[in-house]
Amino acid sequence: MAGVQMMLAAVNVGAEGSMAGLRKRPVVASSGLSTSMFAGDWRRRPRRPSCSVRVLRQCRSSRSRGGLGIVCNLGGQYEDSFEDVQLQLMNYFTYKAVRTVLTQLYEMNPPSYRWFYNFVAVNKPTDGKLFLRALGKERQELAERVMITRLHLYGKWIKKCDHAKMYEKISNENLTLMRERLMETVIFPTDDTNTEKIG
Repeated sequence: MAGVQMMLAAVNVGAEGSMAGLRKRPVVASSGLSTSMFAGDWRRRPRRPSCSVRVLRQCRSSRSRGGLGIVCNLGGQYEDSFEDVQLQLMNYFTYKAVRTVLTQLYEMNPPSYRWFYNFVAVNKPTDGKLFLRALGKERQELAERVMITRLHLYGKWIKKCDHAKMYEKISNENLTLMRERLMETVIFPTDDTNTEKIG
């Protein structure tokens, strides 16, 4: 798996909650690059172990022994929520709203357009909350305009988004990618009729 770093450890916990022993396993890291449009470059983020052992501390009044809990930080475990997806959507709609407001200002108010363009060049709208907070400190009316536009664009997208069609697109793309990979890895026999050596 590209960009995955595995680190496993075992910890024995006594009744007092102290670590009695520690055994370390080797760290296995696979090569590969993964980047995200909004989360930033992979080189800027510190690597964290994908699987780690956390000590489960129990109440001091109970004299039972503590235990081990293995917590896996690998992506794709969305049983509880999709908060990261929601954040990415909000950031993307902030970006779309900024582009829309820039286009409107270009046509109707060139001085405000120049100021906003320079502000966007310095403060990238990849993190919507931070961007709008900074914009609100400089020009509150533009921040409100971007927020209203963002909400309007999201409402428009909700009306046009067909979830069944999106599911089908994702499924078809997955199938196409797996088929391409299969075609790359399969070695077909050649039609060479002169396979026997003449000797």
